[in-house]
Amino acid sequence: MLTVRTDSATWVLPPSRALWIPAGLRHETLSASSATMRTLYIRPRLCPISWPDFTPVAASPLLGELIGYLEQPALAVSRREHAEALLVDLLQPVAMTTIDVRMPAEERAMQVAQALAADPSDGRTLAEWGRHVGASARTLARGFVAGTGLPFGRWRALVRLQAAIPALAAGEPVGNVARRVGYETPSAFVAAFRRETGMTPAAYFRTVTSRGA
Repeated sequence: MLTVRTDSATWVLPPSRALWIPAGLRHETLSASSATMRTLYIRPRLCPISWPDFTPVAASPLLGELIGYLEQPALAVSRREHAEALLVDLLQPVAMTTIDVRMPAEERAMQVAQALAADPSDGRTLAEWGRHVGASARTLARGFVAGTGLPFGRWRALVRLQAAIPALAAGEPVGNVARRVGYETPSAFVAAFRRETGMTPAAYFRTVTSRGA
């Protein structure tokens, strides 16, 4: 599992996903455990793709093999051109099954967001958080919607799922992970996971395994 962070968003990428990153966009890549990352740099003038923003793509076994193939320094020009054309065909945007969590800009909402990112299991309500940071629940609610486009409850669910995905990928039981990120029951966690990804945790990681990377 790799995590890619920008100033405004975070992507948690399982092995079946890669991220298209246009030149000049600042980011950092992190991993909670040992991982191998392969990066392909594409010259803009030679690529018909012009996506202006970070874009998740499917990382199929063929894509991984092509990246390795293109690493060969002595590859003939004609072979390289054919491989590059195939690679471009494989770079197709995919549905956002990764968890994109944007941070609010308003100072007190940001304090709440940072605290929850550090401890997603914290179950305090907006009113309780308001007393902690010196703002009304309504002010915090507006701050989350304005800065993230999401109501507070939905935003917190995404933070919890983002924290859960690396643990699930490592094989930890769903029940343990659910409690760790703040859900009282595994079924509530599975329901939240399905709402955001369109599938259960078991199906999500079964898809990852079958595609490989």
